[in-house]
Amino acid sequence: MPINSALKALIDQAAAQNAPPLSSLSIELARQGYVMARAALSERPDVAKVENRAVPGPAGDIPVRIYTPEGHQALDPILVYYHGGGWVIGDLETCDGISRAFANAAGCVVVSVDYRLAPEHKFPAAVDDAFAALNWVAEHASEFDGDVSRIAVGGESAGANLSAVVAALAKDSGGPALAYQMLAYPVTNLDFSAESYKENGEDYFLTTETMRWFWDLYLSNESEAADPRASPLLREDVSGLPPGIVIAPEYDPLRDEGEAYGLRLQEAGVDFEIWRAEGMIHDFLGMTNILPEAKDAIETLGGKLKAAFAKVADE
Repeated sequence: MPINSALKALIDQAAAQNAPPLSSLSIELARQGYVMARAALSERPDVAKVENRAVPGPAGDIPVRIYTPEGHQALDPILVYYHGGGWVIGDLETCDGISRAFANAAGCVVVSVDYRLAPEHKFPAAVDDAFAALNWVAEHASEFDGDVSRIAVGGESAGANLSAVVAALAKDSGGPALAYQMLAYPVTNLDFSAESYKENGEDYFLTTETMRWFWDLYLSNESEAADPRASPLLREDVSGLPPGIVIAPEYDPLRDEGEAYGLRLQEAGVDFEIWRAEGMIHDFLGMTNILPEAKDAIETLGGKLKAAFAKVADE
């Protein structure tokens, strides 16, 4: 279907301003620009409580932000959330709005993880932090009234990549047991030959050039992309992974690799849904200030999380 009219207007406005490509900026300017963009585009709904903490990681403390939802119960389920930004940009602020929204939509505690970024910290630093934070959540859930028996992981883009990776690591390690994985437009493989790159690699904010820049900064060398901790699509055995969903926007260069990952899980017998978000672009869930469809999608995903948590509770 045609690209959403509000998104088309936003893209046209950005083109008229002749903004430089992200890959031409310094790392610091790119990070500042992403913070400002998300602040402008994302609503920040009220929640019952927000707490900043630092949890132990493999190379020092990892900042996390814990969101308690409106209507908090004695023991709420937990969503461990990883922000997007190509493993290079993004932080607790850039996913503040969406973390708040998911806390209320799913009726769960959200623990947002500020993992180490490249190029200062190359692969697999982000993976190591992401998994360490998940394990901390499982061990300390009672400290924030979380239910250790109902934990999900989720994220956008690079954060969805990390969600998929830690779900596999948790399976390999014998835990933590996960109720669900929510993968919004994930990076699953370093492959620029996909049809979605050819169709969507220039005109929809996230470009092929930007993705090359992210991968180059994240990896020490391209051979590391063969590691399933970088490219979860290349994992040999995806059976037994948690149920979940992949959201693949129609006008996203990452669409095909997200759908390919979802298809692999389906073929392995995993209860996994593939949602082609028609008319949408990469990062659309963070655009709740201009996009009613983003709010609707978050409500829908919140309902899917609720259902997954309820299923675990009933078992």
